[in-house]
Amino acid sequence: MFGRAKAHHPRRERSYRRLLVPLDARRESLQALEIACRLAADDRARITAMSVIEVPALLPLDAHFADEEEEGRRLLEQACSTADTYGVKVNAQVVRARDTGAAIVAQAMSDRTELIVLGAPRAELAGSPRTIAPDLVLRVLRDAPCRVMVVSAARSRSAA
Repeated sequence: MFGRAKAHHPRRERSYRRLLVPLDARRESLQALEIACRLAADDRARITAMSVIEVPALLPLDAHFADEEEEGRRLLEQACSTADTYGVKVNAQVVRARDTGAAIVAQAMSDRTELIVLGAPRAELAGSPRTIAPDLVLRVLRDAPCRVMVVSAARSRSAA
């Protein structure tokens, strides 16, 4: 009388094949990398880790920034080492740009990124909308061609 009922299979959550992690020296940035590695390890996804050197408009893009480049390379080496522990491959890039947010969005478009994992300090996110970090986060959230995950450190118990 009634047709056979179809078996209900739980829907598999969307997996991301191409992730982008902008890196800086803050711990939230490194936590964002860890989360991206966990996501990538499950699905054999590809991670692009980028360190942006923001060059002021008054200087040429190829201006001498040896210290910043060395710091960027050090961060990317650390990213590759962290990713190796998860069995994930990382495409590491030091990028020079006039605007960090625009560089992140451009890289995401170029790579056809499916998820940007962005570290941002909680204190700066909760602060004034005129501070630098929220401007970067808001710019990426507004202009990104994909989903964006913002990672911040857990609130310390003493601050609560």
